[in-house]
Amino acid sequence: MEFRGTTICAVKKEGVTAIAGDGQVTMGESVIFKNTAVKVRRIYGGKVILGFAGSVTDAFALTERFEGMLNKFSGNLMRSAVELAELWRSDKIGRKLDAMMITADENTLLILSGTGEVIEPDEGVCAIGSGGNYALAAARALYQETDFDAETIAKKALKIASEICVFTNDNIRCEVVGEKEQKPKKRTAKKEVKA
Repeated sequence: MEFRGTTICAVKKEGVTAIAGDGQVTMGESVIFKNTAVKVRRIYGGKVILGFAGSVTDAFALTERFEGMLNKFSGNLMRSAVELAELWRSDKIGRKLDAMMITADENTLLILSGTGEVIEPDEGVCAIGSGGNYALAAARALYQETDFDAETIAKKALKIASEICVFTNDNIRCEVVGEKEQKPKKRTAKKEVKA
């Protein structure tokens, strides 16, 4: 039997990126093996966040190799992702991994696959896993039609996916990186106070 992780959703908005994931691990096609798995975490001294979906063993292998690349390239997210992809393409790793990962730092949001693909999503919204399409649709609608921040959108999108996808639950964990862009305050004239 194979253990699989399920749904991850990421949103980048106003200088903040949030990655949310559910806690369900499914054994085979019909057994909920665990409800409280942690599939979203911080790495590289808390400067990088990631979430994974797919075969649990392969997802851990993908995460471990990516973290090694981050250390090798001093935290450069894009370079680390591209170098990891090149290892797969040159077949130096030896096999394809049945897993996908979303990762982000304060500037970049990427999807990495165990087949060596690196994708920078459009509009700063992406999702992977069995409930990924549901979460993606919900996140895009919330992004375009509300004023919610990145974290709220990611969590709400996962909640919606959990109500539709049987491989996704509502035990949601979310990690955030970046700082909200500060809008300049309007200057107002000070009133003179007479003594």
